[in-house]
Amino acid sequence: MPPWGGWAPPAPQPGVIPLRPLRTGEVLGGAFTAFRRHWKPLTGAVLLVQGIGILLVAAAIGLAAIGVRNEFAAVFDLPAGETPAAGDVAALLLWLAPVVVLFTVTMVLLTAMIGALCPAVIQEAVLGRPVTFSALWRRCWSRLPAVLGVVLCVGLLTGGPLLLLYAACVLPALTAVAHDAAPPVGVFLLPVGMLLWMPFAVWLTVRFSLAPAVAVCEGLGPVAAMRRSSRLVEGAWWRTCGIGALAYLLAAVVGSVVQLPFTFIGLFALIPAVTATGDAAQPSTLVFGLMGYMACVLLGSVIGSVLQLGYSQLVLALLYVDQRMRKENLAQALIASAADSAAPAPPGA
Repeated sequence: MPPWGGWAPPAPQPGVIPLRPLRTGEVLGGAFTAFRRHWKPLTGAVLLVQGIGILLVAAAIGLAAIGVRNEFAAVFDLPAGETPAAGDVAALLLWLAPVVVLFTVTMVLLTAMIGALCPAVIQEAVLGRPVTFSALWRRCWSRLPAVLGVVLCVGLLTGGPLLLLYAACVLPALTAVAHDAAPPVGVFLLPVGMLLWMPFAVWLTVRFSLAPAVAVCEGLGPVAAMRRSSRLVEGAWWRTCGIGALAYLLAAVVGSVVQLPFTFIGLFALIPAVTATGDAAQPSTLVFGLMGYMACVLLGSVIGSVLQLGYSQLVLALLYVDQRMRKENLAQALIASAADSAAPAPPGA
């Protein structure tokens, strides 16, 4: 029974959320507050990872551009009616394959890094404790292998069957086209199989969505973290799915708004090059205009992606805290930890 004549005192709030089971608005608002209070270390870590990835991909693209000059002309710069040789096409793909592989690896590592960063931020933000870049980076780096394992396992579980279906349906069709034969009937089963698998893939994704936070906050390995996430989400699948989807939608909208000014600036840089006439219409003018436009778009994408990728993971980390407060009375442990942090140090300590 609530004390004070039916009036219950408000839950303590040392950090970004009250220490009790949360409402939807408190989860979404708490993630925004955590991002606003700790944007410097969070943004610095994300930009560092993105910068390294962009440099690696740019170097791979540069090397590929040097290597494919002859193959590119042999495949695309042909007289009318001629078809490229199979060897030239294979050589072109061989040069481009490392770029695709490196880009994929970079995106997976970035996803895992953000999946490790955001729960580490929430651990401190819930108790109102400061977060430094060095401490956040050490914490993230120590748990990165476990979070990376979670990302790879969930990706294989949700995307592996689609890849097998794609290989079983599309590869025979490509072989048939190469031999001027009719495509096999199985190729038409690809969209049906994708539609049938997608609901199950979404169910798995939501069920394991708290695994990165578990791996960081509880120090578990990938498989144990996925099992723990499954237990926490049990009975709250629809709530987790709805709040997570709303977080991704909000992040996409805000990220697009952030990117819009950079796109307009890039267009203004491109307009003089496109509208140039006479002596001013030099190829170099167009090249510099395109470079300016691409630089602005890339800068806007990098800044917008920090919020797009980070906010949704902050929300999932708060959902992890919320589920533990609902199921395991974590609020009392957090209140005690906050009181210990706020207690003054004894004299001479």
